Amino acid sequence: MTKTFLQAEWRKLAMANYSVDQKILERYLPRKTEIDLFNDTCWVSLVGFMFIDTKVLGMKIPFHRHFEEVNLRFYVRYKDNGAWKRGVVFIKEIVPKPALAFIANTVYKEHYETLPMSHSWITSPDTLTVEYKWKKSRWNFIKVIADSTSCLIEYGSEEEFITEHYWGYTTTSNRRTFEYGVEHPKWEVYRIRDSFIDVDFGDLYGQEFGFLTLEKPKSVFLAEGSEIKVKQGREI
Repeated sequence: MTKTFLQAEWRKLAMANYSVDQKILERYLPRKTEIDLFNDTCWVSLVGFMFIDTKVLGMKIPFHRHFEEVNLRFYVRYKDNGAWKRGVVFIKEIVPKPALAFIANTVYKEHYETLPMSHSWITSPDTLTVEYKWKKSRWNFIKVIADSTSCLIEYGSEEEFITEHYWGYTTTSNRRTFEYGVEHPKWEVYRIRDSFIDVDFGDLYGQEFGFLTLEKPKSVFLAEGSEIKVKQGREI
């Protein structure tokens, strides 16, 4: 049985989803994986959320239990003994604590960067407003206004495709592929009323993603999230 490396809650995941030409993702694609399409479309997602009550190897790390993360990711699949595993590849993950970036980059060969960050959750009787902000050359943000009550994700929906990827894949320094599992129950989502996104994608993620700065996302949604477990990984 694979041991758990990290336990936490992922909460209030604001997700903005863009359609892109899969050719721009080829250099980020780990060996043995392929792009996972939905409705013949290649997707990248900007995702902001909160880590809450984080434990590494069962231990609570002082001043590193609750923090924001924003990532840009795309979707892949890997055939393992004849069965497809659906996973994600991160272009970059942004957190406010340098120790978090060091651990993730060292243990999971990910691409974390440390930047100033903040968030706000505002609840009214009818609406839930969630915003995540992070600063590089300037402040960037994703903000969503949603119904205050959540509902189940529909089977076969885009929301299910985006949220139901339970593996992470990355390329190690020797050009091999590293795989790790993520466990969580199926999430509920909030119906979006409005969204606001101001992100300099070129500054944050490289000029090949700069066109997304002026691009309107194909969809935006807010997932409640849940407790999660990130399992120790392996090379494939």
